[in-house]
Amino acid sequence: MNRLFLLLSLFILASGCRKSIGPEKLYGTWKYIKVESPQNPQESLTEVEVARENPSISFNPDKKLTIMWGGRELSKGEYRLEGKLIRYKEDLGNGKFREFPFLISRLSASELVFETMEQEPVRITARKETE
Repeated sequence: MNRLFLLLSLFILASGCRKSIGPEKLYGTWKYIKVESPQNPQESLTEVEVARENPSISFNPDKKLTIMWGGRELSKGEYRLEGKLIRYKEDLGNGKFREFPFLISRLSASELVFETMEQEPVRITARKETE
């Protein structure tokens, strides 16, 4: 009985990890409300710092992504979804690009939580702007 429960639990956990996110759930502009460094909390931004910089990320139906920071465009490029990963192809200009993923850990109609998948990840909590 315990073995069956364990196998069932693992199956449910594994199937939940693979659940895809429809791209239409991301469409729009998301204002950052929290920028955290889980491994180095002292490098996390305060609420005042985040509010001052007014950062946001926008996802368009044409697969374009734009990140704004301090009132200017910080980054732009294209994205595609793979399960809970946002695969971002950043346009560096002059025909140069770099690709990296963001992992979505939570997504609702009004809140998005994602993080970079680097050695020292950054976790972003954002609220969807109303149109």
